[in-house]
Amino acid sequence: MLALKSAGATAASNASVEVRAGLTAQVELKLAQLEAQRESVTVTASVFVEPEEIKSSSFLVTNEEVFKTAGALQDVSRYIQTLPGVVIGSDDFRNDIIVRGGSPLENLFIVDNVEIPNINAFANFASAGGTVGILDAALIQDTTFLTGGYPAPYINRTSSVLQVTQREGKRDGFGGRATLGFAGAGAIFEGPLAKGKGAWISSVRRSFLDLFTKDIGVGGVPAVYTFNNKVVYDLSPRDRVWGVSITGVDRIRLGAIQDKTLDSAELNNLDIRYQGWRSANGFNWQRLFGSKGVGLLGVSHSEASVDQQVKDLVYNALPPPGTSVEDLINTSPVVFRDNSREGESTIKYDLTSYAGMLGKLQAGGSVKIFRINYDIASPLGSDSPYSLDRTVNAFDLKRSFVTNQLGAYLQSSANVTSRLNLTWGGRIDRYTYLDRARFSPRVGVSYRITDKLSWRANFGSYFQQPYFVFLSAFAQNRNLLPWRADHYVTGFSYIVSPTLRVTVEGYRKNYKDYPVSSQFRTLTLASIGDTFDVREILFPLTSAGRGRAQGVELFVEKKFTDRWFGQMNVAFSKTRHAGLDGVMRPGSFDYTRVFNAVGGYRLTKNWELSARVAYLTGRPYTPFDIAESTRQRRPIFDLQRVNAERLPDYARIDVRLDRTFIVRDKPLLIFIGAQNVINRKNLASFSWDRRANTIQENEQIGLFPLIGMEWRF
Repeated sequence: MLALKSAGATAASNASVEVRAGLTAQVELKLAQLEAQRESVTVTASVFVEPEEIKSSSFLVTNEEVFKTAGALQDVSRYIQTLPGVVIGSDDFRNDIIVRGGSPLENLFIVDNVEIPNINAFANFASAGGTVGILDAALIQDTTFLTGGYPAPYINRTSSVLQVTQREGKRDGFGGRATLGFAGAGAIFEGPLAKGKGAWISSVRRSFLDLFTKDIGVGGVPAVYTFNNKVVYDLSPRDRVWGVSITGVDRIRLGAIQDKTLDSAELNNLDIRYQGWRSANGFNWQRLFGSKGVGLLGVSHSEASVDQQVKDLVYNALPPPGTSVEDLINTSPVVFRDNSREGESTIKYDLTSYAGMLGKLQAGGSVKIFRINYDIASPLGSDSPYSLDRTVNAFDLKRSFVTNQLGAYLQSSANVTSRLNLTWGGRIDRYTYLDRARFSPRVGVSYRITDKLSWRANFGSYFQQPYFVFLSAFAQNRNLLPWRADHYVTGFSYIVSPTLRVTVEGYRKNYKDYPVSSQFRTLTLASIGDTFDVREILFPLTSAGRGRAQGVELFVEKKFTDRWFGQMNVAFSKTRHAGLDGVMRPGSFDYTRVFNAVGGYRLTKNWELSARVAYLTGRPYTPFDIAESTRQRRPIFDLQRVNAERLPDYARIDVRLDRTFIVRDKPLLIFIGAQNVINRKNLASFSWDRRANTIQENEQIGLFPLIGMEWRF
């Protein structure tokens, strides 16, 4: 509650005001006329204040940063790719989050206290990335991103935590906005509930390229629908409930294009039909226990479905000249199909209280129930580039089962001295499907050297169960263990001003029990990387892998002021993993040097400019076995040289210009921009041209113009 009182005047107060670090709120008070009195109240705090239990770098990202930053495409995952320790994957089209050498599978996503397996469209069950996010950036209030060493309340993941809070709807009347841009067209509607005791907000978006063309050069056009909803209601001054619903529906056809010759790109040799959907829904009840603490009950359910079919048009032989695409599609064999569903129901409770000498005490537990229904087949074998035999690992998986995972944690954060704060605790998780339990200790310290300079360090063990599709594909995979990553993190933070800070942080992650191939002794899942083609990475596995990732990151951040914002980071790292042969080789995401800079500047009241600069050293890759690939007319990797070569360095500059107009007393934002304005020919990968029987280079996105608009009403 905010209240003002002047001598000889009646006190004036308003409803509760949310005061949060890094966020701006407007408060309007109608005061009785004060004759000669002039008083002011100023509340000032650094935007970098973090919860005391966090003893490593954490990043608070605002809605405006995601929405207006060049190159982010209004996608929170793509903005996160600009932060320290995070890199892009193998393709500009994907928005995978790759943190400190870890796989995209190692990240935890939480939206309004609802855990979501994947926040992206066009994703499969062996990936945590996609092409575009299903979250509407205009609904995001703020995002907290933790790159390692995170506290015990978060369920185990071995790389990072991405926690998104969506904003409430308007409590003082109906409103909304309409958007049009790269991701498509959409609308947001919002309004009050029960005379301002609550609010609702809804977003619906749809891609629109399929309305103008049947092909964008890949054999089809992606179509995406997203639906985001949130309802908040204050039951009493101490009780608040909210419900969240997030859904994405997508479909695409890739492959051979009618009325065009079948040459060059490998994609032209395939016919891929994909459609899927994913949805997460949750209910939360938060209760305040006076000044002593707060409890949070969450109940949620997420469900995902994938329906995919792949035909190989040149599996048996190269077609003779003049063969029609339609005939090829009708007569070619199905080499992979997937018609599966995964469901996850969760009930959890978190209690935070203040307990004297124990300081801030946090405790809680969760129960997860998984419902799995797989119908996946690779009837002719995986045609794996890792095997000399194209028929290896043929399978037809039809299996349904229900299992669960239990978890509980306890954690305390307290001041040991006026300058030293200690966090200690841990969590225990029971992986019923694997019949394994794991304890994860956590300890961290922070020391305030001066009012502006602090030192932090932490240690934690983190475990993660392999995805169910890996566990189910082959009988021996049922014996896999939860893999482990021990995080060691330390660093300094210097608060130059309330809106400017500099941090430097070093880390090391030690991996153990990582899934590695039992057929190919040099191969580990960590050396394969991100892929949409799950067929290539389904093979017998064993928990014999080990690895390490280590590095140093420098970060400078300037939060929004009246004129500009920006952040810059430089990272140096090294990632190594070993398969069954025990030889440590570069991991798939071993980018040794990374530089990112993003920023925006308000030129005038109505004009804003933003830019992004990215540089990464070349990504490791496994070269082809030229002799065998030529003989078999298909790609075959040289497994004695896993990740022994590197692609050329990657560099890109993105820009965006915003212009705000006033239409019928409402703001209309129009923006134009471009990705890769220098039109650099960054190399994405090498593939094998089965028609020409030779190596082919695959480039990243070149100069790519963007335009869009937003109108608030």
